[in-house]
Amino acid sequence: MQVTLKKYVLELKHTFSISRESHDFQDSLVVGLTLNGKTGYGEATANPYYKITVASMMEEIKSIEYEINNFELGNPEDFHAFLKERGLSNFAICALDLAAHDLYGKLKEKPLYKLWGTSNKNYPITNYTIGIDTIDKMVEKVIEKPWPLYKIKLGTNNDLEIIKELRKHTNATFRIDANNAWTPEQTLELAPQLKKLGVEFLEQPLHAENIEGYKAIIDKCPLPIIADESCIVEDDVEKCAGLFTGINIKLTKCGGLTPALRMIKKAKSLNMKVMVGCMTESTVGISAIAQLLPQLDYVDMDGAMLLKHDIASGVKILEGGEVVFPSINGSGVTLL
Repeated sequence: MQVTLKKYVLELKHTFSISRESHDFQDSLVVGLTLNGKTGYGEATANPYYKITVASMMEEIKSIEYEINNFELGNPEDFHAFLKERGLSNFAICALDLAAHDLYGKLKEKPLYKLWGTSNKNYPITNYTIGIDTIDKMVEKVIEKPWPLYKIKLGTNNDLEIIKELRKHTNATFRIDANNAWTPEQTLELAPQLKKLGVEFLEQPLHAENIEGYKAIIDKCPLPIIADESCIVEDDVEKCAGLFTGINIKLTKCGGLTPALRMIKKAKSLNMKVMVGCMTESTVGISAIAQLLPQLDYVDMDGAMLLKHDIASGVKILEGGEVVFPSINGSGVTLL
């Protein structure tokens, strides 16, 4: 295989804010793997919370570039195991793993969801994310982008007021992501009121390390609780059982589609709901997530919808949430 690396700076339509950070641009690494005239593409975004930069990912991959170029791709799982053995970060592994899956599907002349024995006839629709802002700005964003399902980022001093005001402007279902910002007491106080306001579930309301807090609220909270920062890698899935209703898998954090498929299987065996989320990726990363749709209960794959300009074609999300899968195989990605 021949590996290529390219950095992109993705400009967002709006400043994106959560409880711990804000940004207007998202640095992203796109990896290409070429074999027999076909090229597969994968993506991983930089993340200051996890101390990951595009430069650091490039350095990791370049350190084993010779080995990658000489690797015989039998299947993506073997390639992923090879990358793990080389000690790369999960973010760098994700970009390479997504590229390997896309390439593998293109070589096999099938979309990934078909290679996995699933059908794309039924799938959950993605939410559209509204980042933290002034209440007026958050209302403007909802009005600007009518959507049947919103994820609302919270973690402010007026969280309930925000939801009450947004509810005046839409009948859409709400999901709440507090990004570790609440206490157990806040969660139990807010949850009944939020449920009455049409909230579907709470994502990571408490800090990931607050195990005792999650033990205290899981049976008392009237809303389902989904793990995000508490479920990063495969070993975390079983740890979340009994503390959370479900898990949110991020491909960049766990290391790509290969471990994500195992995490989905494990979570289902534990009777947990399964969601896959995004990290403001372009259509490169979103198209990989879309291949998992038939296996999911929930999905957050609006990353490319939040960008001013996309960098690739692949899966398209129409108004209202319908997904159009590309005719190209693999993940169906082509760089623009």
